[in-house]
Amino acid sequence: MKLASYQSGRDGQLHMVSSDLKLAIPVPDIASTLRDCLDNWDNLLPQLVRCQQDLNAGNLESKATPFNPARCSAPLPRATQWLDGSAYVNHVELARKARGAAMPERFWTDPLMYQGVSDNLLGPCDNIVANSAWGVDFEAELAVITDDVPMGCSAEEAHKHILLVTLCNDISLRNLIPDELEKGFGFVQSKPPSTFGPVAVTPDELGTYWQDGKLSLPMQVHFNNQPFGHPDCARDMTFNFNQLIAHAAKTRPLGRGTIIGSGTVSNKDKSTGSCCLVEQRMLEIIAGGQTLTPYLKAGDTVRIEVTTPEGQSLFGAIEQTYTGNS
Repeated sequence: MKLASYQSGRDGQLHMVSSDLKLAIPVPDIASTLRDCLDNWDNLLPQLVRCQQDLNAGNLESKATPFNPARCSAPLPRATQWLDGSAYVNHVELARKARGAAMPERFWTDPLMYQGVSDNLLGPCDNIVANSAWGVDFEAELAVITDDVPMGCSAEEAHKHILLVTLCNDISLRNLIPDELEKGFGFVQSKPPSTFGPVAVTPDELGTYWQDGKLSLPMQVHFNNQPFGHPDCARDMTFNFNQLIAHAAKTRPLGRGTIIGSGTVSNKDKSTGSCCLVEQRMLEIIAGGQTLTPYLKAGDTVRIEVTTPEGQSLFGAIEQTYTGNS
């Protein structure tokens, strides 16, 4: 299934979206919001499946309208919680190498994760608004939405708790990060609300591209309408989503509607480009001792998308403009 939330109230209006992303239809007889849908997922699933099948078959075409990502909020505008991992340890290693810091060996066996803003998440076409002095950056990621996850859930059992998969732009304020981390309490001011893709999809919609908690397709990033990166989402993913869920649930249960991010997609092969500006800056420091790429400037645009080899978009695209200071 492919589900979207059109802008309406605080939690959006749930829509079923056709697999080809051409049509959308509200489903108030099933659930008014994705939150309501998640809370009653097991009971509603048969109705949702029938609706998706009818929409794909053209049986609801007279009631449907063209799917419009610009009308979308985040799939879950108010999530239970937002936990972002750093599954691509190569990205972390580059960051430490650029500043001459050693890489702790445990980073390869114990995931990094932070808890961020979850109460006012951004839609796929919302503007990015922040003070340019803060060093505004984008980070192209994947994210999963879970059902209730019991405390102590193992990685082997975690896949059963993934209900939906979507895109994420984890916006970062790079110039604020060092001072926050120096305090030893983690991110607050340096991590504003993240952005999520127009459509959240059930893992079965991803077919054979979804294996072992990983998506074997490139993350395609365009910056100011120019190709910026296309690293493969599965390659060099040190921790899959099953492991990230197990890590988050080690000492506490996770409530239904928890979103867990992958961290910036990154490949060791740098010919695939990057999914954030800071990685490009790190590579410039390693190569020549100084940065050449600036952080976001007013009017800059970013587009984030995952497509199949045939060109079919899986989640729709995040398309945002940085408008400058608030």
